[in-house]
Formats: sequence, C-alpha cells, structure tokens
Amino acid sequence: MARKPISFTLNGNEVSIFVGESANLMEELRRNVGDLTPKHGCGQGTCGACTVMVDGEPQLSCITLAQSVEGRSIETVTGLSQGPVLHALQQAFIDGFAAQCGFCTPGMLMAAKALLDRNPRPSRDEVIEAISGNICRCTGYEPIVDAILIASGQSREVRR
Repeated sequence: MARKPISFTLNGNEVSIFVGESANLMEELRRNVGDLTPKHGCGQGTCGACTVMVDGEPQLSCITLAQSVEGRSIETVTGLSQGPVLHALQQAFIDGFAAQCGFCTPGMLMAAKALLDRNPRPSRDEVIEAISGNICRCTGYEPIVDAILIASGQSREVRR
C-alpha cells in the first residue's frame, strides 16, 4: 500500500508523516506520532474516547481519514497543559474526581474544551449536550458535568 506524505500542526508543532490511503487519524497519532491521548474505544465513532480538535472543532479521530488533516491544526489533550501547569479543565477533573478509570477522559476533555471555547459560561444543559457523544462507564456523568462548570468559573450548584 502506498503511503502519502502529509503535514499538519499538532498542539502547536509542525508534524510531517507518511500515511496510508485508508489510515485513520487516531491510529496515525498513536502509532506514527506517539500521542497516546486519543483512546481507541469503539473504532466506529460512537464512544467519543478518540475526540480531538481539528481546526478548533471536535472530531472523532477514529473515523477521520488521516489524509484529510493535511495543512490543518490538530489539538489533543497533550496540548492542553502549559508545561507543568494544567489547563483549568484538567485541574477541575482532578479536583472533582471526574475521572475514575480515565479511559473516556481525553475525549471528555476535548469535547468540554470545544464547548468552553465557543461558550465560556455554559448552562448545565449545554454541558450535558456538549458531552453527549462521549460515553463514560464509571462516573455517572455528574462529576464530569460539575468539573466542566467549575472550569468555566461557575460553581457546582449551577443547576437547571
């Protein structure tokens, strides 16, 4: 199978790799680039564990062709922190015990970041809608919703 060169920006850094014609972005990020934060969950675009930002929009990297990101900007959880300083979402997830097994956490963080980038002060219902494509087996979602509201500068008492 012929591999094609592509270049893109990953978490602010230029990356050039060779990808197969049918290669998905998640596998290329994990195997070819070494960014293990997009998780391989369902592989069918239904669980959200592989969510990354492509040009500022959340996308499921398991169903995104790697060739389609040529010249685009990709952001993963790896790019959220600034050195040792965690992003507000990451810190809120830690402080609020929003990650139990942690498998869904990268996708949840990226979906939440996309929401907060669009709407810095979302309602509880808007948070729930924003993460609705991300499946969590452990938390029951309340700690995750609360953490996102806290990261937005609102308290967990923000209810409907």
